[in-house]
Amino acid sequence: MALRNYALVTAGYWVFTLTDGALRMLVLLHFHDLGYSPVSIAFLFLLYEFMGIVTNLLGGWVGARSGLNRTLLVGLGLQVVALVALTFQHASWPEVAAVGYVMGCQALSGVAKDLTKMSSKSAVKFVAGDNALFQLVALLTGSKNALKGVGFFLGAALLSSLGYRVALWSMAAMIAIALVSIGALLNEDIGKAKRKPALRSLLSKSTAINRLASARFFLFASRDIWFVVALPVFLDDSLGWSFEGIGGFLAAWVIGYGMVQAVAPRLLRSTRGDLDAEIGAARTWALALAGVSTAMAALVSLDIATTSAVVGGLIVFGFVFALNSSLHSYLILAYSQGDDVSLDVGFYYSANASGRLMGTLLSGVLYLWGGLDAALWGSAAFVAATWLLTLRLSPAQHHQAPEQLPAIH
Repeated sequence: MALRNYALVTAGYWVFTLTDGALRMLVLLHFHDLGYSPVSIAFLFLLYEFMGIVTNLLGGWVGARSGLNRTLLVGLGLQVVALVALTFQHASWPEVAAVGYVMGCQALSGVAKDLTKMSSKSAVKFVAGDNALFQLVALLTGSKNALKGVGFFLGAALLSSLGYRVALWSMAAMIAIALVSIGALLNEDIGKAKRKPALRSLLSKSTAINRLASARFFLFASRDIWFVVALPVFLDDSLGWSFEGIGGFLAAWVIGYGMVQAVAPRLLRSTRGDLDAEIGAARTWALALAGVSTAMAALVSLDIATTSAVVGGLIVFGFVFALNSSLHSYLILAYSQGDDVSLDVGFYYSANASGRLMGTLLSGVLYLWGGLDAALWGSAAFVAATWLLTLRLSPAQHHQAPEQLPAIH
């Protein structure tokens, strides 16, 4: 794949990510301001996460058959539709109708997000050699998360300055410009398989990828248990922060998290293609994250310097989490082979979306049940499960190419 086409795919992903982060903050703060409960707010995002499970599985298969450029353009187009559709919802609607309608719009946005992400992440495999794979994956993932953090701040700022509907229209215009530009410039197939994969090939054929996907499920659930609903509602209700303050803090957290991801190979002193060494690093940093999560939960439960524990602890959590996430993003591409890259990446990010779905639901439920400390203890339990699963990741000498392994039925 030409570097120019890779750059176009990445640019499309960046623009999408900026509006995706802004949309999440916009919806969360708008409906919290309308008086919706934490559980109702969590439900607004459930179909968004659920559609990621389906989209990553089917999107990887479609991308392998038709090309990643097409899945990217479809993703951008669906995001425009979702943003415009959200402008038709009114504050006067009954809560049940409003929640159902916004869930449907968010479902479209979830499909759009995961088509765009799967296309961009899979494209890295076609431009990077083994020695540069970790570096390019880390750069793409880190820059994406930094922009998502900027999007959080943008969403809060747009809500305060322009209002809900005008903010949605402005973001739809941004995506539409990107869609037209990339559609005109991206003029060749990317990642299209030489053989048409069968529908039954959607599930991974590799035990190593299955285990890594399971670890990814628990890793991202552990983050979203406190991040999606519990933390912003806590900052508003318990600490009295403004919309701009909440959006700014979450933005700074995600930007910092993205910056750490981008430089993770240097921080970890990457071995440039030594799979066994990176598996060892994944185990070490998963254990470190479990320790950080447990310490945060204990401090908040004991009411010891709660504000400092939340703000400072989440900064440390973000740093360690970013290293874990970067290692996982490298390992999935290192394990993937040949024409099955987009299928394996789609399967892996389907597990990622499943974890986010579980974390989103638990974020509202645990906060309603026991406050932020309950959400943090839930997070610590999920990180512990991540660490246990990384202990079972296969070393390089036990990893076989996908076509040599039996299919999962």
